[in-house]
Amino acid sequence: MKKPLIFAHELVAATLKPGDMAVDATCGRGNDTLFLARLVGEKGKVFAIDIQPEAIVATQEKLQSAGLLDHVTLVQGSHAEPVAWPQGKVKAVMINLGYLPGGDHSLVTKPETTVAALQIACGHLQTDGIITIVVYTGHAGGIEEYRAVHSFCTSLPQEEYTVLEYRMINQVNNPPLLIAVMRR
Repeated sequence: MKKPLIFAHELVAATLKPGDMAVDATCGRGNDTLFLARLVGEKGKVFAIDIQPEAIVATQEKLQSAGLLDHVTLVQGSHAEPVAWPQGKVKAVMINLGYLPGGDHSLVTKPETTVAALQIACGHLQTDGIITIVVYTGHAGGIEEYRAVHSFCTSLPQEEYTVLEYRMINQVNNPPLLIAVMRR
């Protein structure tokens, strides 16, 4: 069995091509941003969004070390604000919910801002594009956020979107789960 984040990477890698545009809507420590930057290559573009300055700095350092900072735009702001997002259509959006690993665990993603970000993401997603949402429920408010994301995703019209939920059901300690949204 694959961990949800690994499965998310596989789904995005099967979708995103060199020259495409992608968004890491919660860049955290920069791992997904680096992954996306490698996939889109020199002719592509990645927008990395995070509300925490610490996350932006960590992501910038990671990209600089890899020599990939030139085609990534770092945006310190809320993923729930349209101004944080690029103009035009994107091929992939990655969102990891919860808190910044190694950061302040009281600063967590919230149901209302996450759903707002998903609405924006769906509006920017091009045909055959993908959104991956890795949901962590083990923090205060995590279950409520999952329910809000689940409700939003199940309400997407099946004529336009295909939605997958991937989770371990017999594991303890609130393992992460993956929701993936593909635009038809």
